Amino acid sequence: MVRTTRGDQVVKLILSDIDGTIMPHGNDEVDARTRQAFHDALDAGIHVGPCSGRGIDWVDPIFAHDQDCFRTAVATNGLQVRLDGQMIRQATLDHDALTQVANIVKDVPGAGLLCFVGGRPYLAQGQKADLQVAFPRYAESCVESDGVPDMVVGKANVFQSQGLQATTSLVDRLNREVEALDFDVALATFSNIMPAGINKATGIDLLCQRIGCTLGDVVVFGDAGNDLSMLRHVPNSVAVANATDDAVAAARWHVGACKDDAVADAIEALAAGEWPFVC
Repeated sequence: MVRTTRGDQVVKLILSDIDGTIMPHGNDEVDARTRQAFHDALDAGIHVGPCSGRGIDWVDPIFAHDQDCFRTAVATNGLQVRLDGQMIRQATLDHDALTQVANIVKDVPGAGLLCFVGGRPYLAQGQKADLQVAFPRYAESCVESDGVPDMVVGKANVFQSQGLQATTSLVDRLNREVEALDFDVALATFSNIMPAGINKATGIDLLCQRIGCTLGDVVVFGDAGNDLSMLRHVPNSVAVANATDDAVAAARWHVGACKDDAVADAIEALAAGEWPFVC
């Protein structure tokens, strides 16, 4: 196990958000340098992987089908947790609670609800034109549904075409009124939905329990609202330079921008037994 140059600091687990942290927005794949940095960490005996809002099945092409890079992962904002290739948490979203969400957003201008069955998005509430503004890729591929699909939903999102203030207001309302679910502001037009008490931070706790390490042995990287739970929870949390103000404030350490492979730089150093972070 790597012992860094920062006193007796031992790094046993490294997790990183994907979009905006190790993969610039608009890209479809993590670059080869970052994938190699993950392998450097693995070779040093460190568990490493993504901690993302994306489902585990969506991660494979992002890492160019290099499954070693996500044998350990926190996916779907904590609904899925995997360790050494074994899924140790697979949570789903309650149909009745999602129906409650659909009933709230139907009267909110610009808002809607997406439910994912496997990797397929279903437009359970709202207008495709508003989804086109909020998240064009999903608007192109979604199936219009008459309410919440009567199937197992492993991921869901609320969208809001009218910007950050409207999204924040709607998320605050949903967190007050829907007790069975938690909501965050992932993007200016998009919110993640999780079962109450499940998020990236609780996924990390589960990994620590199974690995046999403490939060002090973990380093995490993030950039946005759905990273706040882990950035506030893990002592050695790191924000990239392009992170949102909230993420910057939540992180203990700060590195360069996603586009400059700043996280790859840091992981390479950690794998070599160096401590790359300074105040």
